[in-house]
Parts: sequence; structure tokens; C-alpha cells
Amino acid sequence: MLSYIAENFGTILVAVIIAALVILIIRKMSKDRKKGKTSCGCGCSNCPSASVCHSKK
Repeated sequence: MLSYIAENFGTILVAVIIAALVILIIRKMSKDRKKGKTSCGCGCSNCPSASVCHSKK
């Protein structure tokens, strides 16, 4: 088992880094969505899909 980890250390390290980045991105997107921010960076006033993203209150 230890030899497997030693032989594939680079691959394991890259996989852990990519997984951490994906988790951080999903976390940020979730927090932004709760705050009402959009993911596209523009306002919703001219967006044809505004009704799908934000329900009318």
C-alpha cells in the first residue's frame, strides 16, 4: 500500500488539489446564490431567463 502511494504521489497530489478547488468553487457559488448575486456578472433586468433564476416576490 505504501509503495502504491509513493509511486503515485504526484497523481494523488494533483487530484487532491483539484478536488479542493472544486469544493471551494461550489462553496463560493452557494454563498453568492444565497446573497442574491448572479453567476453571469450582469444584471437581471434584460435577461430572458430572469424568471427562472429568481422567483417574483
